[in-house]
Amino acid sequence: MKILDGKALAEKMYETIKTQTDEMKKKPCLAVILVGEDPASAVYVRNKEKSCEQAGIISKSIKLPENTTEEEVLQHISDLNTDENITGMIVQVPLPKHISEEKVLYAIDPKKDMDGFHPNNLGEVYLGKEKEFLPPATPAGIIHLLEENKIKIEGKNVVIIGRSNNVGKAVSIMLLNRNATVTICHSRTQNLKEHTQKADIIIAAVGIPKFVTADMIKDEVVIVDVGIHRVKKEDGSWGLCGDVDFENVKNKVSAISPVPGGVGPMTVASLIENTMKAEARKK
Repeated sequence: MKILDGKALAEKMYETIKTQTDEMKKKPCLAVILVGEDPASAVYVRNKEKSCEQAGIISKSIKLPENTTEEEVLQHISDLNTDENITGMIVQVPLPKHISEEKVLYAIDPKKDMDGFHPNNLGEVYLGKEKEFLPPATPAGIIHLLEENKIKIEGKNVVIIGRSNNVGKAVSIMLLNRNATVTICHSRTQNLKEHTQKADIIIAAVGIPKFVTADMIKDEVVIVDVGIHRVKKEDGSWGLCGDVDFENVKNKVSAISPVPGGVGPMTVASLIENTMKAEARKK
């Protein structure tokens, strides 16, 4: 069994990017807007700041209180859109309930959308591999993880469990761009096991802890686990797990991404890579 080590690959990507930013007079700048005190979001933002530093990219954080109005958030986005010193931005989700994620998404200039969520950027992904200018960060991270570990995608049967716009649907298109045969499964899929047991590669993005079990997979399958959950262990302590029952599937798979340390670091690395792409396109 091979561990698809996203943390090590992300570090390697930062080293490569750092050699490029060291040669730049004006460094790229990634801005992050964080609204509220969500603990997981705060940790994620800190990780992004650290990753920017490793890659030689300037990090700008705008931290706003929970009661910030939607209009105020949109104004901050507008200011970043017009600031020539800002290469790109992300708005950390989830947002407080009184702020529309859709309005926020549409307010970001597509050229500064480092998450790759804007319809313009998603639309380019749909046009083909050569148009993946600012792809969604998590799907891009998944593709990097497979390709850098020399896992063949072309011609393989890939089953994706989960159909979110930003992960399931988007990664399905990126896999099709690389000539995979793709099946998307979801909460209404009948006889799920019939699909997963035929898969050469499984992308688990269902959002349910330990959902993918050993009886659902064939031997030597490759699994990319997108989920991350905080769960209570038998001894009463807290730990992290993914959408895959790692301990019970690990002896059947040929390769699997761990949680933590798999897709998560690759998502952040893809944000950094998108920032470099955005800076290059400005010229």
